[in-house]
Amino acid sequence: MANIVFESVRYKNILSTGNTWTEVQLNRSKSTLIIGDNGAGKSTMLDALTFALYGKPFRKIKKGQLVNSINGKDLQVEAKFTISGSKYIIKRGIKTNFFEIWKDGEMINQDAAARDYQVYLEESILKLNYKSFGQVVVLGSSTFIPFMQLRAGERREVIEDLLDIQIFTVMNTLLKERVTENKADINDIKHSIELLNSKISTSKTHNDSIRKMREVEVDKLKEKLREQISFIESEQECVDVLIEEVSDLNTGIQDKSDTKKKLQELQELDRELSNKHKSLSKEVAFYQDHDNCPTCKQGIEHEFKEGTITSHSSKTEKIEAAREELKSKGLVIEGRLEEIDGTESVISEKNMKMSEHRMATKMAMTSCKAIKQDLLGAEKDATEVDNNQLQDLENELKGYHGDQTNLFDSKETLSVVASMLKDGGIKTRIIKQYVPVMNKLINKYLASMDFFVQFELDENFNETIKSRFRDVFSYASFSEGEKLRIDLALLFTWRSVAKLRNSVSTNLLIMDEIMDSSLDTSGTEEFLKIIEELTADSNIFIISHKGDQLFDKFHSVIRFEKVKNFSRIAPQAA
Repeated sequence: MANIVFESVRYKNILSTGNTWTEVQLNRSKSTLIIGDNGAGKSTMLDALTFALYGKPFRKIKKGQLVNSINGKDLQVEAKFTISGSKYIIKRGIKTNFFEIWKDGEMINQDAAARDYQVYLEESILKLNYKSFGQVVVLGSSTFIPFMQLRAGERREVIEDLLDIQIFTVMNTLLKERVTENKADINDIKHSIELLNSKISTSKTHNDSIRKMREVEVDKLKEKLREQISFIESEQECVDVLIEEVSDLNTGIQDKSDTKKKLQELQELDRELSNKHKSLSKEVAFYQDHDNCPTCKQGIEHEFKEGTITSHSSKTEKIEAAREELKSKGLVIEGRLEEIDGTESVISEKNMKMSEHRMATKMAMTSCKAIKQDLLGAEKDATEVDNNQLQDLENELKGYHGDQTNLFDSKETLSVVASMLKDGGIKTRIIKQYVPVMNKLINKYLASMDFFVQFELDENFNETIKSRFRDVFSYASFSEGEKLRIDLALLFTWRSVAKLRNSVSTNLLIMDEIMDSSLDTSGTEEFLKIIEELTADSNIFIISHKGDQLFDKFHSVIRFEKVKNFSRIAPQAA
């Protein structure tokens, strides 16, 4: 993990700062308020720090405009920080231009190009690129691009950097190089094989008159072999097609078991209703045919008799209606079973065809083996005239074929690795694990600023924002103050996630004039409470015009002023 503890930044001849060093201690106070009039140089510290680390200012200022316009030369910036006990100093300058990385008092080898030197600083030391620095360490009102305003690819790049999974992107780049090399090697060996085959052919022509008849036989065998191979490929294609068709048909009859079960249930129910119908009909017939009880010989009351006949007749009619309905359903189910039986017949036919094709393939392969044996014998006869030379060439060719097989195996392996490294592979699985954590943290920080919405990012980092009443909003539909709360919640979340993931942890958090316009009084108070919670292990700098309102909220205050057109730290605030 890159656990960066920023200690100080010092600079001179940058923007309105003159030829005297201005130094800001970055780890002295838990919270520092930076104030001053417009143009006094409050944000210069931020531009100096980002220029030292990334060779460009934080604000939208051209590199050539960074040099103080009065002195016109000798811009120098130094940033000091420690990582895992090692002390680093990054030095840069313009007029004269230089870029140096010092570790524990010794300058790191600078033989490589400046661009490679910068890549080394970002990837091997800081492990934090410029975009991620602007999402985790700095929040500025002028040039900061909130996460929600980044394009999809830029959002993903920031998250990958925070989760320390850029290694997969690096691996993918290296993989592409390997794929290119593999392709070139395959082409080279193909050319070598073609050239060697040409040499073998040339060698054979020396004794063409002797071998001519034998070679005719060899050609016939080769043609037969090609025909057999072509036939095998054709049969295999037929098998593949049939396999796919059978698979689709099997998918279409997966309901067979359930359908049979339904039919059995209907038949069982019909039998029960039939038995019930017979029983009721028997009783109706009894009462219709008897006026006296056959057992006790007493008369059966007429009303009871008629009531029983009517009741039982009604029940039998309902049973008959139910059985008719069951019969209708049964016909539908039987029709479906007939369809399934028909499909199974088709499947059986196709399986038979597959067996026939496979048998034909097996016979053709057996034929191929016999042809190959005949071919080997014919080729041996054809090469006996100049066997030694041709044997050497063929051994060389065999070696090339072995190399070619290895290259094709490597190609297949590279293809598998490529599928793992693409966006839908390993990286997406890692991101899926962290999205719920991110959403939980974002909503926690939003709630702490009295902004009660349900904010959700999906795996592609598209937002869904719902109010208490479940109305759906987008980031663009909120006011500037509400957007700022979202931006702050995301900033705090990225810092927490980065620390949780152990990809990057830093003591420094700089906020440039973010409370001066969009954040109301209530929001400012809540924001400062969050700041106080974060100061336990952070050094936070707030650049603001609201100095008078915020003095008592910070551990220290730095006031910038302009004296004779040059910015400096006012002595009374030092």
